[in-house]
Amino acid sequence: MKFQMVFIPRALALSWAGFWTFFFAAESWAWHAPARAAAFWVGVGVLFAILALMPWGWEAGGGVLLVAAGLLVAAIYARWAPPQLPFASRLLTTLVLSGPPFVAGVLFSIHHQAAAAHT
Repeated sequence: MKFQMVFIPRALALSWAGFWTFFFAAESWAWHAPARAAAFWVGVGVLFAILALMPWGWEAGGGVLLVAAGLLVAAIYARWAPPQLPFASRLLTTLVLSGPPFVAGVLFSIHHQAAAAHT
């Protein structure tokens, strides 16, 4: 049962981190971004991957960090998104960027609380 409860947030967090790491690297390559800009965006993707892996060894703290990362990413993108984008596009992109780590973090936190209660 424990495996099933943790599988969903793990898969969600890793899918989120893997997608964005690939996206940042592929977009940098496709646009022939300067090395400094490409390194920054790939670094953001690697940071996402580290955040996704943290709850595997440190479930409570990693879950909290994923929730915080989701909220921070939402706030940053909402402020930084190109103003000419339609509202629906900005909203969808904000949700795709910040929703998965937020939900995964909440699920990790719930699992940690449930596991602690059964111990």
